[in-house]
Amino acid sequence: MAKLKDYEIEEKESLSALGKALSSEVRLEILQLLYGQSMIIGEIAKKMNLPASSTAFHLKLLEDAGLIRMETQPGTRGTTKLCTRSADHVTINLVKRNVDIDELFSAEMPVGAYCSCRVTPTCGLRSISGTIGHEDREYCFYFPERMEAGLLWSSSGYVEYKFANGVPGNRQPKKLSFSAEICSEAPGYREDWKSDITLWINGTECGTWTCPGDFGARRGRLNPPDLLDGSSQYGLQTTWEVTHDGCYINGRKLSEHTIRDLRLMEHSYVTVRIGNKPDAQYIGGFNLFGKHFGDYSQDLILTIAY
Repeated sequence: MAKLKDYEIEEKESLSALGKALSSEVRLEILQLLYGQSMIIGEIAKKMNLPASSTAFHLKLLEDAGLIRMETQPGTRGTTKLCTRSADHVTINLVKRNVDIDELFSAEMPVGAYCSCRVTPTCGLRSISGTIGHEDREYCFYFPERMEAGLLWSSSGYVEYKFANGVPGNRQPKKLSFSAEICSEAPGYREDWKSDITLWINGTECGTWTCPGDFGARRGRLNPPDLLDGSSQYGLQTTWEVTHDGCYINGRKLSEHTIRDLRLMEHSYVTVRIGNKPDAQYIGGFNLFGKHFGDYSQDLILTIAY
């Protein structure tokens, strides 16, 4: 658990690393290059017409800033580094928030670990080993194998999870955030298929985000090779935040409900429901992407600051 002083130091160091990474036109060009696909260092050096040593230097700064991820892979001579972008946008707070946060509790939940659901075709579950059960059959959502799912989709309805609440009984929550990679769900895919996706925490509605589409025109960067083209491939990293002054989605305030309205300390768990409201303007379904699917190496993440 990080104390406030350590947290502030880490925040300043992260901001400094980000500024350094973005201060070079070469590094900005590298980020653009990595938008469409992952590349090894040698490929990037060749595309950029740079020496391998200079390329590695630029990539290290981008990695330190959290803008790319580098993974060691076998090469023709020894090993090489595969470079993948890890962020589409960054948010910078230039004014310090006096929120007096000194500790965090965070939990990551596989997309298949829901405790209840209501789904409609097109719907299904997929693990890295293949489809779980049959597509468009609700009963398959109750198979034990659902726990292995890294991709979940439904044309409407919801899925609900129960996260452990690790906040000590003598402390008061000050901020809650929920992060997931999400897109709409259309048959096959449609880049312009809107969906109003709502989050509820402990039964309290925390805001609706309108996803612009079901994205399948390119492959998701983490998808297993046997996930066929012509279907949903990746989502957008979306974050809900609930603070003392309201609910926010990707930094935009959309609701007046506060952290107190969530009644977090009444239970040892936090109920998280995500899906379409029956009366939504765009009931366009949802895809939830886990660690081995889509663009981001994460499952569903709940964090409580106290």
